[in-house]
Amino acid sequence: MFVTLEGIEGSGKTTQIEAIAQFLRSNGNDVVTTREPGATSTGKKIRSILLDPDNISISPLCELMLYGADRAQHISEVILPALKAGKTVLCDRFADATAAYQGFGRGLDTQLINDIYKIVAGKLKPDLTILFDLDPLTGLERTFKALRHGERHQNESRFEQEHLDFHKRVRNGYLAIAHKEKERFFIVDASISKEEIFEKIILEVSKRKDQNKL
Repeated sequence: MFVTLEGIEGSGKTTQIEAIAQFLRSNGNDVVTTREPGATSTGKKIRSILLDPDNISISPLCELMLYGADRAQHISEVILPALKAGKTVLCDRFADATAAYQGFGRGLDTQLINDIYKIVAGKLKPDLTILFDLDPLTGLERTFKALRHGERHQNESRFEQEHLDFHKRVRNGYLAIAHKEKERFFIVDASISKEEIFEKIILEVSKRKDQNKL
């Protein structure tokens, strides 16, 4: 089972991933939690480039290629070995993030993004994608509060520095992608409490398991 968590900055997906993993483990699943970018030693170096706020001159195409390189190593080193071993993989961001951020956010060609994904991932696709939907202004307020309190790293805040319009395009992109693939996506309102979000996710995961969709 391959499950991805997606959403704009500050939507709370990173907070939920370990709680979801614990629930699945308590129900007999062998779970691997991972993320993009930066799940491998190579990926950590790529992450440091992509998220460094000093790297303001990175072009959208360069950004896209770096995410593709990170994903290629991630799939080869982490995701595919885990899935082949029968494990459940929970991933904080995956290909939908690229489509939303570099496609809708940066305006890069969708076909180019899809072609790179096919080269990197082949037919690999998440079984379930949980989209944490949130108003971008609320998300940014949460993120900057976390940065002030040291809960997030200042040296990984390049995307937080983008204008609000960029984050609005990313959110709209996520919703457009989810609308096209309704069966794969589960959209959760990320403005409610962490406890309510977790409950909704667990209900959905349990329902899909009962329906043999996971």
